[in-house]
Amino acid sequence: MEFRITDATGGVEEDGFVISEPRRPNPRNSFTAKRALDILAASLGLIFVAPLLLIVALMVRLQDGQAAIFSHTRYGQYGRTFKCYKLRSMVPDAAERLQALLDSNPEARREWELTQKLTHDPRITPLGRFIRATSIDELPQLINVLKGDMSLVGPRPISLSERGKYGENFADYCSVRPGITGLWQISGRSKISYPERVRIDTSYAQTRSFWGDVMIILKTIPAVLKSDGAW
Repeated sequence: MEFRITDATGGVEEDGFVISEPRRPNPRNSFTAKRALDILAASLGLIFVAPLLLIVALMVRLQDGQAAIFSHTRYGQYGRTFKCYKLRSMVPDAAERLQALLDSNPEARREWELTQKLTHDPRITPLGRFIRATSIDELPQLINVLKGDMSLVGPRPISLSERGKYGENFADYCSVRPGITGLWQISGRSKISYPERVRIDTSYAQTRSFWGDVMIILKTIPAVLKSDGAW
């Protein structure tokens, strides 16, 4: 059975933001230990979760016959864009359903503009709710880590439509690789307002350290088990 990587946004993109250019970090501050940890952990992780990924991918594919894995364009380090991989948790026509909801429901539009999330999201499938709550949908991002697009720890990768929400802090966001987990994940995830998320991401970028990353990874485990803040 073929599991194709396709491009699906599931969101509404916006243009026209005027943002200061990302600052490139000092090349002498390269965090080589962090990158070594990323490669080692992502390699072992992919080997360990491969059976689970195959089973869940098959279940997603059997729902509607569409691709189990999709890619979404996100901003990475230095402001470069990359394709972020996920197990598909939404219906195939997710973008159209979102636009229809935002056009017809002012309350949902306000929630989307504030958090880029929906408490009652019509795009998410029953299986999708489970794999989101358990973060199984994000396991393919271990491939992004091996490719160097992402790190184990960092700000969550933002979509093109979210760039404007970071304002001048976008440069701080771009000074590090986005992560599979980070301060946002262990601080409540979707319970947190978007401005607070920006503050958390900025704080991480400005104060990051190798041992700080290790502590975040350790704290991620109970956060995932409790599905803390997962929608």
